[in-house]
Amino acid sequence: MRRTKLVCTIGPATLERVGDLVEAGMDVARINFSHGNAERHAVAADRVRAAAVASGRAVAILVDLSGPKIRLGDFADGEVELAPGATFDLHPEPWPAGDAHGAHVGHPLVGELSPGDRILLADGAVELRVTGSDDVVHTEVVRGGTVRSRAGVSVPAERLGGPSLTERDRLDVPRAIGIGADYVAQSFVRRAADIAELRALLGPDGPPIVAKVETRPAVDGFDAICEAADAIMLARGDLGVELPYEEVPIIQKQLLRRALDRGVPTIVATQMLESMIGSPRPTRAEASDVANAIFDGADAIMLSGETAIGAFPLLAAEAAVRIAGLCEDRGSELLPAGALPRPGSDASALAYAASTVASSEPDVSAIACYTRSGRTARMISALRPRVPILAFSPDPAVVRRLALVHGVRARPCVPPPDSDGRLGLMAWLLGEDTSLPPGSAVVLVASTTTPGSGPNLLEVHRIPAQRVPDA
Repeated sequence: MRRTKLVCTIGPATLERVGDLVEAGMDVARINFSHGNAERHAVAADRVRAAAVASGRAVAILVDLSGPKIRLGDFADGEVELAPGATFDLHPEPWPAGDAHGAHVGHPLVGELSPGDRILLADGAVELRVTGSDDVVHTEVVRGGTVRSRAGVSVPAERLGGPSLTERDRLDVPRAIGIGADYVAQSFVRRAADIAELRALLGPDGPPIVAKVETRPAVDGFDAICEAADAIMLARGDLGVELPYEEVPIIQKQLLRRALDRGVPTIVATQMLESMIGSPRPTRAEASDVANAIFDGADAIMLSGETAIGAFPLLAAEAAVRIAGLCEDRGSELLPAGALPRPGSDASALAYAASTVASSEPDVSAIACYTRSGRTARMISALRPRVPILAFSPDPAVVRRLALVHGVRARPCVPPPDSDGRLGLMAWLLGEDTSLPPGSAVVLVASTTTPGSGPNLLEVHRIPAQRVPDA
């Protein structure tokens, strides 16, 4: 079983092929609210749900809010090629379809940028340098390349004011809940208070929040953000504007380790297999990039343009799955050690005991847990046991949300009549699981106390050597 999860962005290239993406290995479907419209977003969500049911797999939906992301307007031909040394103007006011000389930009940058400031387009595909401004921002192309309509415009975060949640985000939150989002990603988080603001909009029973770390302030305040968020996404495109590019790999390793130690799931995103937007094979550097994210301890890797607009979306998903599976199989000694149990936490100590038993007994084929909230499964996952984690939950939303968590294979179940029946329920369900080797052992983790108090019971269950066929 592949333990690293795969997030794929649904776009024009895959809206009609969602079932194929699930078949290729997609665990989480990302619906980017920066592109498309409400109708297409709802269609995408419906198709993800239908494909998950058809496949018998749990697939989560991640809605990515636009945030204060600055984007170019449309180009007359859909894209332009910018040459080094050329001039390119950014027009804050409505502007006809852009061309190689300039384009509309959806933010009033006049007055916020100074000569010499660096601007990156399309996650660094093109670099501009500000030369001056009047009613528009004048720039010179430092590094040329191809830029498509609605490409992102990245400027240093300290140059921009305004809240993390835009008015558009506030209008989009009810839409995200309406289409059944299992996670909501918040763009350009700068501080823990930004997450609290979004949580207030989502409500106490709303979906978990994925904080996107893509600014210098977010890196500086990472520990507090980690405590406030439910998951973390390292969005390396804009992060490469805030930081020198040579620092990004180091920051990635440091932040993933700190999140793992806190038991917070992580996603590594941006340009994982970028060349596969137009090529059927990744570059060797991209394969190494995906592998390094896995060896750094990421719960999931994310494909953006590769599956949203690429010419080979299924091959890109399959390539990510192949790399992840091979890294876990043949590079197991390079995978990071799990988190240590939190001092003073009985639940954490029990999860650690289950992981230790699984690691020390060669005939243990899995760890199984009963969880109402998903917390027990996440605690065990953070310990990075060598065997799969089978999580049973009576809550379908919890089953879907665990699709993001490293090494967890979640399944729905009917709740037992009382807490004492949870171990028996799991033992019966495991007996029906043909993927577990006959005669192997499974470590069972459950709670006999009130919901939310954490696990307090551990048992080793033996799969029958011979399964009795159904009558």
